[in-house]
Amino acid sequence: MNVSGCYTAMITPFVGNQLDESGLRENLRFQVNSGVDGVVVLGSTGEAASLTEAERERVVELSIEEAKTSCQVIVGTGTNVTAKTIEYTQHAKAMGADAALIVTPYYARPTQKGIFKHFEAIAESCDLPVIVYNNPARTSTNIEPWTLRELSMLPNVVGVKEASGNINQVSDYIHHTDFSVLSGDDAMTLPIMALGGQGVISVASNLVPVPMCELVRSQQQDIHYRLFPLFKGLCLETNPIPIKEAMNLVGLPAGHCRLPLHEMSEPHRSALHQLLQDLELCATAPSKS
Repeated sequence: MNVSGCYTAMITPFVGNQLDESGLRENLRFQVNSGVDGVVVLGSTGEAASLTEAERERVVELSIEEAKTSCQVIVGTGTNVTAKTIEYTQHAKAMGADAALIVTPYYARPTQKGIFKHFEAIAESCDLPVIVYNNPARTSTNIEPWTLRELSMLPNVVGVKEASGNINQVSDYIHHTDFSVLSGDDAMTLPIMALGGQGVISVASNLVPVPMCELVRSQQQDIHYRLFPLFKGLCLETNPIPIKEAMNLVGLPAGHCRLPLHEMSEPHRSALHQLLQDLELCATAPSKS
């Protein structure tokens, strides 16, 4: 499986506290019509941990219906329990997903050997392509370069979403493996691609998919610097609080986050609103005719 380009880490829209199915369809169509290479559902941005089993299944089902024929559909299946991760990964394959995005087990804080054995068990139980997700800030465990090299040799492990923010580690990842290294941080997209990375799994592209695709495909500094204030604005509070606030402000389906995440606080909300006006990003929302 070729993993490269601009992938959108989809939010999960809610109306009140219920899954907004029509809103999810609208957002998926916006992404497809904007030309993204893939969508990633049930990740951190999608608040997967707060969804019921029925909601998880429905999100995958709708995503495959709306996007599968136009771009890749990648499903987040990672948990901090290996057996549960295998179950979710097998289910994603059965539903027609193109790949699974699997974060390193959080809270348990496994050793490097434990991380390898976790992914080895998944690879042996299911032949769905796997993208490893390294995000030490959320999991408290980093995948060291030598561990990633071993992971890259497992069957079906096709890439890594790298969100450590450590550019030296990124260089090691790219230099010592022969699979796709994708940025897990919008602001690191251009630097990682300059080192040989293959793209990004983007939060910002929920709002600005066309410019994000242009950034990945052209690797132009002017696009990076034009979007850079937005990248920073979307980090004012815990993801996905800011991106959902931004989407609400421009008229894209989002709603609020589920607890324990809370709506954006002042003055962050005012700052984000002003930023969107300054960058004229309100015009990025699809028209509703």
